[in-house]
Amino acid sequence: MADITAAMVKDLREKSGAGMMDCKKALGETSGDMDAAMDWLRTKGLAAAQKKSSRTAAEGLVGVATSGTIGAAVEVNSETDFVAKNDQFQSFVREVTHIALATGADAEALKAQAMASGTTVAEVLTNNIATIGENQSLRRARQLSVSQGAVVSYVHNAAAPGLGKIGVLVALESAAGDEVLQGLGKQLAMHIAAAFPKALNEADLDEAEIERERAIATEKALAEGMKPEFAAKRVEGSIAKYRKEHALVSQLFVMDGKTKIADVVAKAGKDAGAPIVLADYVRFQLGEGIEKEVGDFAAEVAAASGVPQKPKDDQPAS
Repeated sequence: MADITAAMVKDLREKSGAGMMDCKKALGETSGDMDAAMDWLRTKGLAAAQKKSSRTAAEGLVGVATSGTIGAAVEVNSETDFVAKNDQFQSFVREVTHIALATGADAEALKAQAMASGTTVAEVLTNNIATIGENQSLRRARQLSVSQGAVVSYVHNAAAPGLGKIGVLVALESAAGDEVLQGLGKQLAMHIAAAFPKALNEADLDEAEIERERAIATEKALAEGMKPEFAAKRVEGSIAKYRKEHALVSQLFVMDGKTKIADVVAKAGKDAGAPIVLADYVRFQLGEGIEKEVGDFAAEVAAASGVPQKPKDDQPAS
């Protein structure tokens, strides 16, 4: 059996990010072969990742990056907010965001892309799960681009530059100067972060969602005793209001509460002497749509300590 030195263990630990005892065992299992030990750790890391994969990951970070006429947004989830403060996790999200910026790949395609280390995004993510100790997932990614103009980014609740809980991209098609587009784009992005539009235009709204709203409004009107013909008119009025409130271009600008976004963009173009088109946007909010598990922290602590917990008033003792 090869003599495993402290220097070898230290070297493997620095390369892999794994724990000291795991590195020592890996070297012992592979007779001191560093590459084989790395593979051994990755194999064990994969097993660890599979065990953690059933745990809900609704925290993490949203990353945004731009380069002139191109921008990208990525969401990477973890189980707890603590991981979002981890340098290893932040570096991973930042690099993946820039890969999305360069390639335009969606989340699934991104997993096969190579990182600076030479390994794929999926492989690095698996190793991160093993070394950080939490389930993590690359949930979504999107790239925006314009032929002329700018894509502007904004991060709300930033944990680090370009990383936070809400990431927004705004694509502006125009021949106007970059200073004008950056200023307008930043204001629009802040509006989008706050107002949460569901689509760019009214025609782009999800018709299934519109029908749900129509059914709710109809049931409410009939329950109030309105005649069907009058109820139908009120329902259509409610739907028209819903469309205006949830389509970005018809929303009222949060900065003044009275000007439609379409008019804000039109005025900016007129002042700049060049038309500006709000071509598209992206709004990623961390954990949006993920059903989070609600745990009983006291019960978890009691279970871990082996101390039996007293039943609550409305629950019989077992």
